[in-house]
Amino acid sequence: MDEHLSGLVVKAQSGFFTVRTERGNFTCRLRGRLKKTHHATDLAAVGDRVLILVLPDGGGAIEEVFPRIRVLSRSAPSGGGRGSAARGASEQVIVANPDQAVFIFACAEPDPHLRMLDRFLVAAERAEIPALVCANKTDLVEPDQPEKVFGVYRKVGYPVLYVSAKTGDGVDQLRAILRGKLSVLSGPSGVGKSSLLNAIQPGLGLSVSHVSRSHQKGRHTTVAPELIELKEGGFVADTPGLRAIAFWDIAPEELDAYFPEIRPLVEHCAFGNCAHENTPGCAVIRAVEEGGVSPERYDSYLRLRRGET
Repeated sequence: MDEHLSGLVVKAQSGFFTVRTERGNFTCRLRGRLKKTHHATDLAAVGDRVLILVLPDGGGAIEEVFPRIRVLSRSAPSGGGRGSAARGASEQVIVANPDQAVFIFACAEPDPHLRMLDRFLVAAERAEIPALVCANKTDLVEPDQPEKVFGVYRKVGYPVLYVSAKTGDGVDQLRAILRGKLSVLSGPSGVGKSSLLNAIQPGLGLSVSHVSRSHQKGRHTTVAPELIELKEGGFVADTPGLRAIAFWDIAPEELDAYFPEIRPLVEHCAFGNCAHENTPGCAVIRAVEEGGVSPERYDSYLRLRRGET
């Protein structure tokens, strides 16, 4: 009798998928029938829940990919994504079914690149992924400085956690946040992510760095991570290359919906097609002038709408 197992895709590379099941890991390929129809997205990706058929040689075949709850994705490079249609615009799945996104930035060394953080948050909003801002290296600045810089995100509604991998401040809270969840991690280089992950679980930062380097090799860089298992339960997925992410299926006029502080103001603008820039009767501009919307966040919004980085 054929044996079927359900599992989680923890790695995807060159058409092979490592699937974690109750009986251990299986290296699998997609069944041919799954490839026969045109898809504008990856047929299977890291984070997918799948049903596999165990093969006599000890490998497996993915027979079914269960519906995704949410997806972090980007526009695929020329040629399409892994297992996706080769023609036309397509979606490259970075991580399927993440429970949360943790964006790690430093309070200093390097200085926080808040426009990059805003871009990350837009990607999370678009994908309906709960996001957490994690500000590392609090030991390098005055006690009130982290809140001065990152407090705007807390006021907007994002959880903000202040941590120091060096002193251990906030590490227990972050470990508890990651426990039992599939967490997407991202942040610019130099923010101390590896040190922070090692403080959470010895060797974790090294494992994530190894995976990041392996996915940067070759001519066509991929941002598809490998899921690294946490000893206390859950997985973390690093996302190298997210800085350069090309938003999938986001039109400039839709950005209003992905800035929580701007979203409720749009209906109060004088014009339905308001671009929120040099427009009379604009509720967003009025909110910036009155202090209800951060000028820096508003500038990020305008830059994204213009297609600037």
